[in-house]
Amino acid sequence: MSISSTTTDPLANSRWDTQETVEAANNNALDQEDFLALLTKQLAYQDPFKPVDNDQMISQMASFATVDGINSMAEQFGSLNEIMTSSQALQASTLVGQKVLVPSDTGYLAAGGTMEGVLTSSENMKNVTVRIEDESGQLIKTIDMKDLAAGNNKITWDGTNNAGEAVKEGNYVFKAQALVGGERVDLAVAAYASVDSVTLGSAASGGVVLNLQGLGGIRLSDVLEVAKA
Repeated sequence: MSISSTTTDPLANSRWDTQETVEAANNNALDQEDFLALLTKQLAYQDPFKPVDNDQMISQMASFATVDGINSMAEQFGSLNEIMTSSQALQASTLVGQKVLVPSDTGYLAAGGTMEGVLTSSENMKNVTVRIEDESGQLIKTIDMKDLAAGNNKITWDGTNNAGEAVKEGNYVFKAQALVGGERVDLAVAAYASVDSVTLGSAASGGVVLNLQGLGGIRLSDVLEVAKA
């Protein structure tokens, strides 16, 4: 069975309709030349005994100039936004295959791999312990990191449980505690994740989104750090 060659392209028709609509809208718009022409006509046909008030005329001109300037500024900001989004998308595309630090204590353990993160505190920490839990909250492994200085400190889990056995791949959670200022406190933890792909979007829709292995998407603007894989 042959396919007729007379099939039309609906997208092509849509493009032409869009172009005609835009042109019609542009033709209906009042530009600066139209405004000056109308003003000239108004002055030419005004009643010589009741001429147009100068203040009124200046007010009309100022109002038009303000609106025209705002429209021009809006167009410029729109163009600038498109350029920034394109630049951001280009930068994000280089992150595929790299690791990024995200504001989440949940990471993904690949088969035979490790899971890494960062714990942080503004003060020195004593007796630091890190718990690795599965998503149901079951303890998988405890890591004793002893005393750590204030700032960011890296965590590396080898993917084994407390018995030294390798666990299955999947999502796991870092939980850290330490003695800070004499009190046992929970520490802020962030996890590293591998970037599988990038989804491009407009600024209104959230911009560029990084799709992370096993974890889903995160906005590029929320990434804390980029590291080599």
